[in-house]
Amino acid sequence: MTARERTHHWQDPHAVAAELVGRDGLTVLRGWIDGTIPGPPLVETIGLRLVEADAGRVVFEFTPAEFHYNALGGVHGGIYATVLDSAAGCAVHSMLPAGVGYTSLDLTTKFLGRITLDTGPMRCTGTVLHLGGRTALAQAELRDTAGRQYAHATSSALILRG
Repeated sequence: MTARERTHHWQDPHAVAAELVGRDGLTVLRGWIDGTIPGPPLVETIGLRLVEADAGRVVFEFTPAEFHYNALGGVHGGIYATVLDSAAGCAVHSMLPAGVGYTSLDLTTKFLGRITLDTGPMRCTGTVLHLGGRTALAQAELRDTAGRQYAHATSSALILRG
């Protein structure tokens, strides 16, 4: 067997969070896209890229890699869930004013297809279905570049106000 190695870098998440005080969610997300705001360590770790952000809708991309694999030779379901949760949560974040945060309350995921290196680049679109004063409901879909759907999730989030 040939050992593989991978290196990645990230910024101190506490220092980044301190710099974001006073910015609304959509501004933060667009800053990740244009590189003026560092993304969270998790996106660097799994190779996730935020590529679109509008109020109530975000799109992430990633390319399946060996480091995403489970013991059976396919992308681990935890990667699917992480990507779906990120898209649903960031869609909610895109609609929040400065000083308001969120946390996921639940994530219901349906796996619809096996992802491997041969699947190629993936896109995950998250959209807000409902934004209330205390909770939000969002969904996310994980698809390949041809539009074939591999997973779907719904998520509720708790809105955290000051």
